[in-house]
Amino acid sequence: MWIKEKKRQIIQVLCAVLYNINFRGFVTGNIYQGSAKSVCVPGLNCYSCPGAAASCPLGSFQTALVSSKYKTPYYIAGLLLLFGILLGRTICGYLCPFGLLQEVLYLLPTKKVRKNKYTRALSWVKYIVLAVFVIGFPVLLLSPGFCKYICPAGTLEGGIPLTALNEQLRELTGGLFSWKIFLAGIILVSTVFIFRSFCRFICPLGAFYSLFNRLSFTGIRVEKEKCTDCRKCVKSCPMDIKKVGDRECIHCGNCARECPEGAIR
Repeated sequence: MWIKEKKRQIIQVLCAVLYNINFRGFVTGNIYQGSAKSVCVPGLNCYSCPGAAASCPLGSFQTALVSSKYKTPYYIAGLLLLFGILLGRTICGYLCPFGLLQEVLYLLPTKKVRKNKYTRALSWVKYIVLAVFVIGFPVLLLSPGFCKYICPAGTLEGGIPLTALNEQLRELTGGLFSWKIFLAGIILVSTVFIFRSFCRFICPLGAFYSLFNRLSFTGIRVEKEKCTDCRKCVKSCPMDIKKVGDRECIHCGNCARECPEGAIR
């Protein structure tokens, strides 16, 4: 089982590299704008990252909604549905670079905040973020609300590298950029103490994929005839699940390692 966890981490690292394989961009400070940018990766990865070779599904969806009065965003909506149906939140557990960053920061030796009834309640906030900032802002205010005001991945992958490499951009930064730096810092610090705090409480992409968790083709499944309902799987999971495979499950496989009956696969 330890080997399986290492395999998951290797997949996470490979995805982070493949998503941002335009290494030249980190030297020149330019954003790649080739034909590959018309394709979306399944995880959260900023379009404006100098290394990004493809687009972020969340950013693309907001941009499509902003222009939806001119054309219906069938392509990106269909792609998100396809990702959800095929993978669900397996994307969060395996294919999201920002999820990997949070897990690395959580390894720092500090006291941790374990999941409880309050973190479970906070897990609903990401659905509000999805409704208000990802859908509401683009449709009503013609603004990509989440990317503009919240997204820490965009700040870390796009905002900070681009301003560091371009003097003209540094001169244009203002209060909004300072706010996003501050917010990203708060989020990153929280991930040291709270496992995947951004994924659990804020990420609207995870909220969307969670809607497909029980329907997706890949994920964690429990063999009911073997299960003794000992609840070791739920107790050992760092996410706010009530049972294996529910909306908060990222299909990492931690529960399978803990199951004494081998009922989880």
